[in-house]
Amino acid sequence: GFSSAILPPYLRRTQSLDELIPWLYLRGISTEDSTEALQGLLGPQAKGLSATNIVRLKESWQQEWKDWSKQSLAEKVYVYLWADGIYFNIRLEEPDNNRQCILVLMGATAQGRKELIALTDGYRESADSWRELLLQVKQRGLTTSPKVATGDGALGFWTALRELYPQTREQRCWVHKTANILDKMPKSLHEKAKAMLQEIWMAPGREKALKAFDLFVQTFEAKYPKAVECLVKDQEVLLTFYDFPAEHWIHLRTTNPIESTFATVRLRTVRTKGSGSRPACLTMVFKLAQCAEKHWRRLNGQELIPEVIRGVKFVDGLKEIAA
Repeated sequence: GFSSAILPPYLRRTQSLDELIPWLYLRGISTEDSTEALQGLLGPQAKGLSATNIVRLKESWQQEWKDWSKQSLAEKVYVYLWADGIYFNIRLEEPDNNRQCILVLMGATAQGRKELIALTDGYRESADSWRELLLQVKQRGLTTSPKVATGDGALGFWTALRELYPQTREQRCWVHKTANILDKMPKSLHEKAKAMLQEIWMAPGREKALKAFDLFVQTFEAKYPKAVECLVKDQEVLLTFYDFPAEHWIHLRTTNPIESTFATVRLRTVRTKGSGSRPACLTMVFKLAQCAEKHWRRLNGQELIPEVIRGVKFVDGLKEIAA
């Protein structure tokens, strides 16, 4: 059957302006054009929806985002974190403002729910930008260190994490890592290389993963040393997930919840001609993430989360049995 590639799956049947307007904004559609676009998407239900009404709605959302950004996290315990920096096709109105990357932090609660924790604008590779975000999170009351954080190796996030949450272990995202490795190899080898990388992170245990790891190195080291170096330098932090419940591996290996939420609206190179304000852009990202949050998958093996929080040791995904 027909399936639209224009809207992400969770928006294709929605009738909510809270979900459609942020998506349109981040696609670069102006407030004036949004009215016509919404009429095309919603039909008669959008009748009477003026640009003025949309502006008022956006203003109320800005206040909602400001209030949310100050909410206390003192009662929260996040067992896992995911971090990523997302670029959008919005050119901010300030001519000297290059902080066009939105830093997104989400976490998994002790009940297994994935939640948006914080977002701000900054520089994706800047440790200072991520430090600023994590400091805000800590000031809001999140003092307990999560057990694992997952993200791309290029993020300045790791430097800030080691400073502010030194007990949190690091897990590199396999989706980002695979893309970075393939970028250093000819397209004719992508299928083979991708399958060999999959043999690593799909292995049932660390020992077999290391054998698959060595095979990849031996196969490509001579001809594609940069691709191999990209893999080898993060060997330890690519395999962190083996020290946690096997039920959680599917969640820990990638930043997919963040990636999938913004995949349809981010654009890394082309920017729209029209400019947008910083608060409006952050607000629209917040609203889009807030709507997507309702569809985020809960952690598998929720009954194991308390044991992870207590520090119970897992080996190759299974709880270690005391001798």
